[in-house]
Amino acid sequence: MDGIEVPKYFLCPISLQIMKDPVTATTGITYDRESIEQWLLRCKNSSCPVTQQPLPPESDLTPNHTLRRLIQSWCTENASLGVDRIPTPKPSLDKSHFFKLIKQLQKPGSNIKALQELDFLAAKNERNRKFMVETGVPKALLLFIVNCFEEISVQGLAEALRVLVFIRIPLAEAKIFLQEYNDQIIKSLIWVLGCEFKPQVMVKSHAVLALKTMIQAASSGLLERLEPPFFEMITGVLKQTTTVSQQGMNAALHALLITCPWGRNRLMMVESGAVSALIELELGSPEKRTTELILGILFHLCCCADGRAEFLSHKGGLAVVTKRIMKVSPTADDRAVFILSLISKFVATNSVLEEMVEVGTVTKLCMMLQVDSTAPYLKEKARGILRSHTDEWRKFPCIDKTFHK
Repeated sequence: MDGIEVPKYFLCPISLQIMKDPVTATTGITYDRESIEQWLLRCKNSSCPVTQQPLPPESDLTPNHTLRRLIQSWCTENASLGVDRIPTPKPSLDKSHFFKLIKQLQKPGSNIKALQELDFLAAKNERNRKFMVETGVPKALLLFIVNCFEEISVQGLAEALRVLVFIRIPLAEAKIFLQEYNDQIIKSLIWVLGCEFKPQVMVKSHAVLALKTMIQAASSGLLERLEPPFFEMITGVLKQTTTVSQQGMNAALHALLITCPWGRNRLMMVESGAVSALIELELGSPEKRTTELILGILFHLCCCADGRAEFLSHKGGLAVVTKRIMKVSPTADDRAVFILSLISKFVATNSVLEEMVEVGTVTKLCMMLQVDSTAPYLKEKARGILRSHTDEWRKFPCIDKTFHK
């Protein structure tokens, strides 16, 4: 189309491309449907891009059939110059279509076909995803997953989980679902993590992402009633890093972190081998957010005696926490120093204090005191750790000089 002058009124004011499906907004300006719908979906209570007049997300968009026919005619006339004809757009789907798919999802003979169509439509555009949320598709899919769990059937699970990730379960809807069906969806998603799939990584990553949302929405009462299989399966995810994506791994860590405030949960995490799994994961030098989550969980686990014992029994525990100080982020520094403070306060045996010297913990704490960017409260916490064991640490020649800097 190089060298061809396209009539200006054929171009969408947003994309500056020839309009395939021109629609006119309430302000009288015509846009390509896809462009203006994306604009309205992403910018709540936005204004008309051209007139700057208010244009709510639910604004009516009237198909401009006359302009579309003019564009198609012009494309046909210029076909010999390399201009492709604009096809007549298919009628846009409305909410009734998604209500129909929800009904089909509830019928054994048509549920797989409905899932496949929902999968296709969710991937197509944000408008479809918005309609899915508004018509109750998330709840229907969660019920489908629970039903699969009860019937021990994996057919359709991959599609259901993929759609849930596409449309993102609203927290408000997740809370209502948990109130109505208690912890059945959590048990169902844990069961999914123990199943075998092809492709394994995608399905299990989607399951963990859905699980994180449900844990975020769960009441304190429900979180207090979690059972050992929950922590055993999540810990299993941490141990088998090749079974989930990085996003899925962070979701698993996030789910654990949310459940940490309850002592009963911390004990079950320790018993499931979470401390060792977390340290091993951190030794792999993960991304910043992963490190912050890992240190956050380790802090909570080190608040109990069993957690501290497991932490110290791993040869890389003190070393990796020390190494992360002043290397990742202020959040990581906070958690790392508080972990060291717990170790220093409750289990500072001679061998532990010697290990803190050997792995550079004492040196790193001294460095924190000298760095202006260190938060005052962290400096005070580091100073407290050093003061607690000054006499023991001064016995080491390499440390005596450090204390006098």
